[in-house]
Amino acid sequence: MELKKVLIGLEGIKAKGSVDIDIKGIEKDSKKVKDGYMFIAIKGFSTDGHQFVENAIENGAIVVMVEEGCNLKELNIPENVTIIMVKDTRLALAICSSNYYGNPSSQLKLIGVTGTKGKTTTTFMIKEILQRSGKKVGLIGTIATYINDKKIKDSDRTTPESLELQQIFRQMVDEGVEVVVMEVSSQSLKLHRVDGCQFDIVLFTNFSEDHISEKEHPDMKDYFNSKLKLFEMCKTGIVNADDLYAAKLPRLFPDSNIVTYGIDNFANVLAKDITITNSYVDFKVKIIDRNERVKTGIPGRFSVYNSLAAICVAQKFGIDVETIKQALDEVRVPGRSELVNNKLELTIMIDYAHSPESLQNILQATKSYTRGRVISVFGCGGDRDSGKRPIMGEISGKIADYTIVTSDNPRTEDPQKIVDQIEEGIKKTKGKYEVIVDRTEAIQCAIKMANKRDIIILAGKGHEPYQEIDGVKHPFDERIIVKDIIDKLGKV
Repeated sequence: MELKKVLIGLEGIKAKGSVDIDIKGIEKDSKKVKDGYMFIAIKGFSTDGHQFVENAIENGAIVVMVEEGCNLKELNIPENVTIIMVKDTRLALAICSSNYYGNPSSQLKLIGVTGTKGKTTTTFMIKEILQRSGKKVGLIGTIATYINDKKIKDSDRTTPESLELQQIFRQMVDEGVEVVVMEVSSQSLKLHRVDGCQFDIVLFTNFSEDHISEKEHPDMKDYFNSKLKLFEMCKTGIVNADDLYAAKLPRLFPDSNIVTYGIDNFANVLAKDITITNSYVDFKVKIIDRNERVKTGIPGRFSVYNSLAAICVAQKFGIDVETIKQALDEVRVPGRSELVNNKLELTIMIDYAHSPESLQNILQATKSYTRGRVISVFGCGGDRDSGKRPIMGEISGKIADYTIVTSDNPRTEDPQKIVDQIEEGIKKTKGKYEVIVDRTEAIQCAIKMANKRDIIILAGKGHEPYQEIDGVKHPFDERIIVKDIIDKLGKV
């Protein structure tokens, strides 16, 4: 593709060398560069891509894009290599990737879902409804990338880097996908991963404290403002009227067409007469011009909110009531209030709750309908917001009948240090608890102490099939762990 066409939309470009040349690809990883490629140097949190310009050229880069402020003399770029200098190479990567792959999002109906909690479940609900209506649907999010029910690849982050994202869009267009629903993280908005995307509908589920750390957001203001960028990219929005922050959006974007949903406050789509059990929720809601009884096979009040959000999207597409109802009744989401079948017939739920509010929500939800004890097994991830650790300990101590504090993904941190910080919070309560750093042993302890009236909540890891320790991802699928433990207990 002609380089000058790849650069369309970039402002303040400075070029040295010819832009009237063809490039065969774009890369930000110097190791993946091939002959005829453009290499874009990105300043990361731990490494600076400018240090690898020489490697990229050795691998065949004929164009190098660098960021203003870098020292060109130190980079020793040969005369026959075109240099493009821009203000922000992350933004440039997004725009160039979209151009290179033919602006694929413009050929799709693109739905973006942001918010602290509920993104994954809401996107799965939307996908299920659209798919049942006969559309070919793509899903991009925390768990994996799908085309209809075919998994394309597992995910290592909520929203892919811009280059990968545009490649995925191109693949989806080529395979005849009509609609894509994707989770849009605050980090992806802040780091320009979704710049160059043309959204048709954007959705804000809720907002609470999370992702506050050196590598994410310095404070709540930055976190919220990052999410607002999604509504700057699209004038058709859906927001949760019951959420203090999300409810601000209609006022912040008065020229946008924003629909609201909720339970407690006035909203365009309102749920009433809610019933919650240990296996489903149902509620009344007005769809088009009739009050309908809708059932969702995912327990918890939050499932009502996620269902309402999905209903709002469905109405934008004019999907019939019966299709909506059937989809919501049958949709299941890996690692989101996921009940694990087992030979002991214990109620064991895996949930991705990894923030104070999400842990509080899942524990309160299960406490409201569980006849026996709520046994909470959780930890906190390493190299992330450490301030939430004692808060989560206090929450579990106050709500759960028994808590087992354990390890999550310690990453490069000492697991003992993390559980000690959680324990600081739980000590403030009168809650019964113990500390078992090894997560497998912690799960086994919970299973041994539980009876059929109790519920065990394995919180934090959800769909993840691994545990990250010292930068290495070890196989750790809690469904398999539970089965193995129960099989061994049966032999004893």
